[in-house]
Amino acid sequence: MPSIFGKRSSSVPGFGLSLGFALTYLSLIVLIPLSAVFFKSASMGWAHFWDAATTPRVLASYRLTFGASLAAAGINAVAGLLVGWVLARYDFPGKRVVDAVVDLPFALPTAVAGIALTSLYVGNGWIGHFLQPHGIEVAFKPAGIVLALSFVGFPFVVRSVQPVLEDLDKGLEEAAASLGATPWQTFRRVIFPSVLPALLTGVALAFARALGEYGSVIFIAGNMPMRTEITSLLIISKLEQYDYAGATAIAVVMLVMSFLLLLGINLLQARIRKYQEVEF
Repeated sequence: MPSIFGKRSSSVPGFGLSLGFALTYLSLIVLIPLSAVFFKSASMGWAHFWDAATTPRVLASYRLTFGASLAAAGINAVAGLLVGWVLARYDFPGKRVVDAVVDLPFALPTAVAGIALTSLYVGNGWIGHFLQPHGIEVAFKPAGIVLALSFVGFPFVVRSVQPVLEDLDKGLEEAAASLGATPWQTFRRVIFPSVLPALLTGVALAFARALGEYGSVIFIAGNMPMRTEITSLLIISKLEQYDYAGATAIAVVMLVMSFLLLLGINLLQARIRKYQEVEF
């Protein structure tokens, strides 16, 4: 409705100012820096860009980075849902301590995490010396990279699903049980569909976090070209060699591929929510 000053009033005070600030801040922090990367790569020419972004060493780093990130996100999907379920549904001694420990990867410097994981899982480490006699090697192998990426991405899944589980109406579970549903059927048909969008959000965040991880990986990976060299390390190596064109070419490929994967996850999440609304 028009206000007494002849202008249309808004139910949200300061919307224009806050929207302008948000767009300006987003441009300065995200859009302009990313645009600079694309402009830098565009000046290379397609042939030079393709050669820099598709060498065998670079392709091997792509496969390792995306493969390890997907594996870590999958592990965190299961472990994060289980831990979120325990924290949301059960009271036990030390619950507050466990709840605080979940957030440690947020606050702990990633380099410290990498050193700690390496010292634990190296052949003579506290955990590694139990695994080595069975032929299981973690440190300086792709398995170590998956372990480090699982560590840094774990809190995203837990903090995404925990509030949903806490707010979930327990009356739905009781109704399902009264109709003769088993605990597994109740979880599969009542609980899991409700928590699935939040779980996908946590997995997407964990996956995105893993793609750009550097500090916790370089210590436990071994950084062997064509075997345990991640893309982030390869970009840093090219920057140290003043190969800015090669570094930006690899960065652009990572940005585009990451964006497409995250966009696909978001579209899937939106489709699931729309299906649940229609079904309801």
